[in-house]
Order: sequence, then structure tokens, then C-alpha cells
Amino acid sequence: MNPLSRRAFLKTGLASGVSLALPPAFGQAPAVVTSERMRPQTPSGLQIGDVLADRAVIWSRSDRPARLLVEHSLSSDFRDRVRVRGPLALDTSDYTARVDLTGLRADREVFVRVMFEDLSSGKALSEPLAGRFRTAPARARDISFLWSGDTAGQGFGINREWGGMKIYEAMRKLKPDFFIHCGDNVYADGPIAAEVKLDDGTVWRNLVTEETAKVAESQREFRGRYAYNLLDENVRRFSAEVPQIWQWDDHEVMNNWSDSKDISGDARYAEKNVPLLVARATRAFLEYAPMRYHGIEESERVYRRIPYGPLLEVFVLDMRSYRGANGPNRQERPGPDAAFLGKAQLAWLKQGLKASKALWKVVAADMPLSLQVTDGKDAQGRTWFEAVANGDGPPLGREHEFADLFRTMKRDRVRNVVWLTADVHYTAAHYYDPAKAHFSDFDPFWEFVSGPLNAGSFGPNALDNTFGPTVVYQKAPEKQNTPPTAGLQFFGQVHIDAKTGAMTVTLRDLTGASLYSKALEARRA
Repeated sequence: MNPLSRRAFLKTGLASGVSLALPPAFGQAPAVVTSERMRPQTPSGLQIGDVLADRAVIWSRSDRPARLLVEHSLSSDFRDRVRVRGPLALDTSDYTARVDLTGLRADREVFVRVMFEDLSSGKALSEPLAGRFRTAPARARDISFLWSGDTAGQGFGINREWGGMKIYEAMRKLKPDFFIHCGDNVYADGPIAAEVKLDDGTVWRNLVTEETAKVAESQREFRGRYAYNLLDENVRRFSAEVPQIWQWDDHEVMNNWSDSKDISGDARYAEKNVPLLVARATRAFLEYAPMRYHGIEESERVYRRIPYGPLLEVFVLDMRSYRGANGPNRQERPGPDAAFLGKAQLAWLKQGLKASKALWKVVAADMPLSLQVTDGKDAQGRTWFEAVANGDGPPLGREHEFADLFRTMKRDRVRNVVWLTADVHYTAAHYYDPAKAHFSDFDPFWEFVSGPLNAGSFGPNALDNTFGPTVVYQKAPEKQNTPPTAGLQFFGQVHIDAKTGAMTVTLRDLTGASLYSKALEARRA
């Protein structure tokens, strides 16, 4: 086989999502020709994550014990390839494996191909998977990225008759530098049935698997949720071309989980031990997320910083792992029971924002700041809250952390901070004005909300006026749990202009059409 031209590479390996035949440059073929059945298969494609100026995570999954092999090159014909011998993919990780490619050059298009080598004596090789990405810049250039959340919720899975999870294709066509998934990557607590009858009399037909037919309890079932999403062709094409930054929220485990979660009366669950379910869900998330592991000092840590050149740094939060128990959220003083980010993460965020040299600081949050997200009522009839907000008034409960954060940012003169989130299954733009707030010791800022990607649509939620938010724009369904066929699926796009430094945030719908756009001028230090 001749080396692939750029056009052939892109057309065959990326645009179609079909794996490529192995070029001889990758290595000599086995002496004994093996049947396709004997080759490792790659049922979940490849993913690219946490891209920096000099490194990137390449993730894939085999169907059997095998070793991951990755080649990368600055040319589509791989004439200057670098081969990396990756780790073993074994059943202990659901046959997932990743390589952190290092020594890359800044602001360059990088071509990759991934294979698995069988562990038998024949060392059969899988057909290669092709991908590409662009490293982060070292100097100022235009930057474009997307964000959203909430995939395969409310029983809406892969409907191939409808075109699958086609919002991923709309996002891919915009050719962003990267994508932030703001949580609810899966709905482990939401069974996916073969059919969902819709209010208009039509039927939503899902691709179904054994692992998604019930709530996730076993390790296999939690893993099966992530493997399910990667069966979608739109998701696989997207994942091979668009680097991702993953965070997580509640549905990776179950709805609104915290230390107060009690499923003793939930007949769907045979396993009633919530911390054990959290442990299994955490393992599955870390196995499938294309993210760079933090380190042995806190191996399960999700919050992290992604520097992206002089114009941008992304701060990825974890609003789930360190929170106190859900409850009325009315504590008069800060403390462990009122924690949301937790003491260590809050200190990390304050220090990181102060130290950042990037013009724009984007905070990727898995929950909105001032939208009231409730979690039922207790025996006394008091409303419990799932997110930060707890109703109008001065800072109480979890709001103490954010009052402290906003006050510190103002004191440290941290400029150009924008919050991006999902979670509530509609899209909105919120402006936070200290002149309208109960707590006013902060600089004004914007928060943008967008989602879901492939789930039921909800909202709008009531606003809490503690920090003075105003709804500048929102689009939500008239009826709760509207199906994806209604078109109320949303994502957001951010563009930073290298010449002016301006950031333009655009809220887009299922087709990629613009719904609302806001240009933000950078405040220079």
C-alpha cells in the first residue's frame, strides 16, 4: 500500500469513521496471515483529551487483552512518525488504555493512528484507527471551542432512525480546537428501553444493550454506559477529530447523589450501598474519560487546569466529590456541612485564577451558580437543594464558598473570568451585577448555560438573587422532558480573537444554528 495522501487520509480515516488498512510503515505484518476474528477489535474508537502545547492524551479500547500502540506524525503520510509503545489493555480496565503523548510541538496539527497488539504468540494487530488534533498555541492565535453536557438522559439513547446523536456531528462540522463536556457524560440511573412513546404519538427507537437496560449497579453495567455512547457513529467521528475535556456530575452515578442519598426504598436497586456504587462509577468514569490522571497523591482527582496559550486557561471544576450532604442549604457559617467545592479545591481555584497569565480565564462548572436546582423535601417539609443556590437573600450554605471566591477575585484583581456550565437541560446567558445583588463585593461577570446533547429538555429554573444574576437570554421547552426530536438540544461556542482579545460566546441549537451571541471585551491588567 502506498502512503496515504492527506485527502485520502481525511476522507477514509476521519470523515467516514471507517478504520484504515495498516500501512507497512507501522511495522511488518505477522509472518502468518491471521483471520479477522483473530485480530483485536476496537469497539469504542479513539478519543483525544486534555491537549496542551506539548502533549495530549490518546485513548482507545480493545475487545481482548492487548497492548496499545500509538503513532503520531506532523504529516498525514506518517513519514516522520513517532511510535509509542503503550500500556496493556486488560479486563481490569475493561480493556481501555491511554497514552500521554509528550514532546509535541506547539500549535501544530498532529495525525495519530492507534492499534492494539494481541498478546498471543502471533501478535496479531488490529486495524488502525485514525485521528487528528491541533496542539495548544504558544503564541496568540484565534481560538474556538465548544461546551455542553448531558448525554443519553431520560431514556433517549441512540436512535439510528433519527440519525443517532447528531448534535455531535453539528459540533464536529464547526472544527473547534476542543470541546468541554460539563458532566452527565452518561445516565447510569436511566434505563434505555427499545422504544419510548412520545406525546405526539410517534415512537423513539433506541439501540439497546444488556448493560443499559437497567440502572447501573455492577462494575460491568457502569462501564457499559460509556461503551454504549461510543457505539454512535456521530460520537466516534467527533471523538477522532475534536479533543475533549471531561468533567463529571451526578448521573455518572445516580440522580443528585451526595452523602445524604438514600436508595433503601428504590426498588430498582438491589445494591443499596451508595458509597459502593459511587466507587464503581468512579472507576468506570476514570477508565473511559480521555483525561490525564492527576497523580498518586490523589489518583481520582478530576479538577484540573488546562492552559491554552496566552489568551486562555480553562479551570475544570468538580462540584460533586467534595460537597457536603444535600439538604436545606441554609447554614449561616461556612464549614464541611456547607462545602460544595471543598476547602482544598476552593484554595486551588483562588490561587490558580490569581496566578494565571492568560487573558481569559474560563471556569468549566458542572452545575450553574444561581439557578435553583431542588432535591425534594425532608420530613419537615423543607426544600432540599442540589446545587449552590438556595433561594433569595444573603449568602447561606454553599453560597459562602462562592462569596469568598468572588470577594478574593475582586481583591486580587482577577479579570476576564467567564463561567460555562450545563446540567439544567436548556440554554441561557446570565449577567451577574453587584449593583443588583444581596452580596455585592465582587466584579461583574457572565455565566453561560448550554445543554443537553442527547436527552430530555427541561427548564427554565428559578434564579436566586444572592449574586445579582439577570437572565439576558434563555430558551427552554414549554413542557418538561421534551424529546430530542423537538430540537431543543443545545451547545455553546466560544471564539477568542487574537488581534482584539475579544471573546464572543454563541449559544447554538441541534443543527448548529446561532440562537444568541454576546461579544465580551477583555479588560487588560
